[in-house]
Amino acid sequence: MADTDSFIVDMADRMFADLADPQTIILSRSDAWKQRLWAELEQTGLTRAWVPEALGGAGAPLDEAFGVLRAAGRAALAAPLAETMLAGWLLAQADMAAPAGPMTVVPAAPDAAPLRMDAQGRLSGSARTIPFGAEAGHFAVLAHGPDGMVVALVRATDAKVAPGSGLGGDPANTVSFTAVEPVRFAPVDIAIEDLMLMGAVVRAQQIAGALETMLALSVRYAMDRVAFEKPISKFQAVQHNLARLGGEVAAAVAVAASAADTVSETGVRGDAALLEAASARIRASEAAGTGSAIAHQVHGAIGFTDEHVLHRLTLRALGWRDDFGNETWWSVRLGQFVAAAGDQRLWPLLASR
Repeated sequence: MADTDSFIVDMADRMFADLADPQTIILSRSDAWKQRLWAELEQTGLTRAWVPEALGGAGAPLDEAFGVLRAAGRAALAAPLAETMLAGWLLAQADMAAPAGPMTVVPAAPDAAPLRMDAQGRLSGSARTIPFGAEAGHFAVLAHGPDGMVVALVRATDAKVAPGSGLGGDPANTVSFTAVEPVRFAPVDIAIEDLMLMGAVVRAQQIAGALETMLALSVRYAMDRVAFEKPISKFQAVQHNLARLGGEVAAAVAVAASAADTVSETGVRGDAALLEAASARIRASEAAGTGSAIAHQVHGAIGFTDEHVLHRLTLRALGWRDDFGNETWWSVRLGQFVAAAGDQRLWPLLASR
């Protein structure tokens, strides 16, 4: 199960607390912490957690690695760990080893213009809002080849990466390829929607983790902040808001864990994976919006200041809603699935979850 009851998740929590503490990062006003953190991540094998041992990776179970991503969400991690793990997973689908260093996947949206590889193995096209595109050393690219889908490993220096940033301030770049020759490529039995589904489950885990920390911060602040000679946690309106926030967190954690378990058991194909991933994406995105608003309301103006850690969590959680298909796209996709399934197929599937 993608939860905290795991040695690898406990290790990740400790590592993020020691090397990527949000308050320490804010006070340092520097990215120097990233080098030390990345070295530790690579040494422990977390960056290649989803790469099989036969391909030089850690070969960690999918569910445990999903738990690491939830831990990264709790820390509002501003480093491409999730993207590198996802890129390693995509390369592994084509039996390709992952290189050292940070990576990201292309594309990161379902409605992007298709990237294409010609008969000579040259890659062309562009994709927008690629997370951490400016910090990646390589791109794992899913493209249309002459005979079907291919996965290509491309050096970042061989592509054109335009400046850009997401809502949380992390890089989100347009990446363009013009007759680029990849380091290597191979055919793969993976569709764009399969990559979007895996990415959506990844983002659901990160959002759930961020919400957990938002709740912890809000409860602690409400107990410490005194107004009218008593902690604001004693006021009924604040208690009500904290209860609502707790409900949103519980819902996001539940759907994210359920989707992670399903993908770990069945892979990214099949009705169960689509139902769970779409539901997790939709519900976690709703929780991110509602939960962020409540957390900021509890904290008041201080939560918006540069010196406070809350905005690092809320802005990233809100930004993660748009990667790998936003809430609207997955709602439409879920509606299409329900309409196509009909009552004879849908009810047994729902009852089995």
